[in-house]
Amino acid sequence: MLKYVNTGIVFQEIPDEVTLAINISNCPCHCPGCHSHYLWDDIGLPLGVEAIDDFIESFGNDITCVAFMGGDSEPREVAMLANYIKEEHPMFKVAWYSGRLRVPKMVDKKLFDYIKIGPYIRHLGPLKSPTTNQRLYKRMPDDSFEDITYRFWRKP
Repeated sequence: MLKYVNTGIVFQEIPDEVTLAINISNCPCHCPGCHSHYLWDDIGLPLGVEAIDDFIESFGNDITCVAFMGGDSEPREVAMLANYIKEEHPMFKVAWYSGRLRVPKMVDKKLFDYIKIGPYIRHLGPLKSPTTNQRLYKRMPDDSFEDITYRFWRKP
C-alpha cells in the first residue's frame, strides 16, 4: 500500500506547472546524500483514490499538475493512481519522480505527462546541475518523451 507523508504546492519541480507534490514514503532507493531520509521509512497515511479526491477538492483551483514524489516500492499503485487522475480529473497533468534508472516495464508511461528518473548521486548533482544523471522527460503529443532536463539549468 502506498503511503504519503506530506504534500506541498511547488513551482520548480515541473516547468510551467503549479504542482501538488505528494511525498510518498517507503522509498527503496536509499540514495546516499538523500535530502528526504524520512521518506525511507514505511510511515504516513494511505494514498488511494479517496486521498487523491481530497487533494483535488482542497487544491484543485490552485494547481495544474499532480506529482508523485517516489512510490518506487509500489510502481503499479502509482500507475493506478495516475490512471485514476487521467480518467476522473483529466484537467490535471500527472508527473512521477522516480529514483530508479528506468520506468518499470509493467507501467504504462503514457499515463504520465512528465517522468523524472534517476537516483540522486551527490557528486553529479540534482536536476539543476548540468552534470546530473537525473532526467526529466515530457510526454509529447505523439506519446514519445522529450528530455527537458536542460530547463533546470541556469543560463550564464
